[in-house]
This record gives sequence, C-alpha cells and structure tokens, in this order.
Amino acid sequence: MSDEVILNIAGVNKRFGGLQALTDVGIKIMKGQIYGLIGPNGAGKTTFFNVITGLYQPDTGTFELAGKPYSPSAPHEVAKAGIARTFQNIRLFGEMTALENVMVGRHVRSHQGVFGAVFRHKAAREEEASIKRRAQELLDFVGIGAFANRTSKFLSYGDQRRLEIARALATDPQLLALDEPAAGMNATEKLALKELLVKIKAEGKTVLLIEHDVKMMMSLCDRITVLEYGKPIAEGLPAEIQSNKAVIDAYLGGSH
Repeated sequence: MSDEVILNIAGVNKRFGGLQALTDVGIKIMKGQIYGLIGPNGAGKTTFFNVITGLYQPDTGTFELAGKPYSPSAPHEVAKAGIARTFQNIRLFGEMTALENVMVGRHVRSHQGVFGAVFRHKAAREEEASIKRRAQELLDFVGIGAFANRTSKFLSYGDQRRLEIARALATDPQLLALDEPAAGMNATEKLALKELLVKIKAEGKTVLLIEHDVKMMMSLCDRITVLEYGKPIAEGLPAEIQSNKAVIDAYLGGSH
C-alpha cells in the first residue's frame, strides 16, 4: 500500500422520496487497499455503491478519484474515469463466450472506434488482436483460462463470478468495486475468491468490497467502514471494528 489516496468521497446524501437513504457518508481509500463496506440489511451499502458508480445521482457530495474531481453522472463515464464494478446479481452476456465477455470490457480502453471496427484497417486488426490476448491473460489470471471459448451461461456459478471480475479488470480500473462477490458461493468457492482478491491486491490493484460474510471481510480487508440506517457508525482496522460497541449493537442489538 502507498500513501496515495485513490478514492476520496465526502458528504454524500441521498433521498428517495420520504426516505433518507444516505446521510453524510464519506470514504477514503488508499492505493493498494482492500477496503470493506459492511452493515446490516438496509444499511445503505448498495445505495452508496450505486452512487459511487453512477447508477444513482447523489443529492450532495464531493468526489475525487486519484486526486482529481470526478462526477459519478453515468456508469459509462465512471468506467472511463477508472472505476469498474460487478453486481450482486451476475450480469454477463450469457450467449457470448467467456473470452468475448472480457473483450467487451477491454473495448472501454480501445482507440480505433466505430470506423476501425467497420472498415477493419490494419491498426484496428492489430488492436483487436491485442484485446484478445489481454482478455485471455485475464481469464488465466482469475483461473478460468481453459474455459475461454465456453459460452458464459454454461459456466459454473463460481466461474461466472470470476468471469465478471476478469471483465471488470479488463477496463484497467484504478478501483475495482465488487458488490457481494461471494453471494451464493459455497465455502470452497469463497476460499478461492478470497485467494483471488489477495492476488489482485498483490498486483497493485485497489478494491472496494461489499460483502455480507463479515468473517471473510475481517480477514481480508485493510480498513472497513460500517453503515447503519444510511449513516457511518464506525471506520477503522478490522480489529477496531470487531471491538466497536456501536457495530456490535448494530449487528446483534443493544441487549447483547
């Protein structure tokens, strides 16, 4: 990890009609961290995630990515800025192969545009070959390189999750934002996912992670923010979070 701030967000508020979904939420993530966002059901984690990645427009808030202001106005703009995300519900192109899915992600960084795609001149062909090579490398990296030509809907659940991560990595993100990547996984798949996230961190990537598996988060994350009813109630090292009375009360109820 370095002392470079990758994501710095402050003062985020979001209201849906009469519901105040987020109240003065902020987060600061350093380069090379795995940063966790946890909280009970309905705490506002996914809403905050959706604000960060441009699916929802915040009512207020300041946003900086790698020291530069950015506006999470639309998902494709956020991807261009350098944030790639996965979703709680898998969103692959089911009729495409694993390789094609990752190539789609890589095209966010392509240079030849529509003209090159239509007329297939030399530079466009070379870029397409480069995209294909990089897509295969990423499939190998996440452990499913042997399934490059398999239609994605026929992959196992765990491998579909890995494919989503490979596609997100194909955009060369400054921040990889994962929304409950372990949801629906068995113990073996969770362990493999944890190993993959450690591997991604070792490559110098920065990860923002929402996950219900608190035990997994405590063993994986460098720092954690806890939300309850749309408000931050704690932030710190995993050991600090585990012993924080407000967090314990939020998960277990004050009587505990």
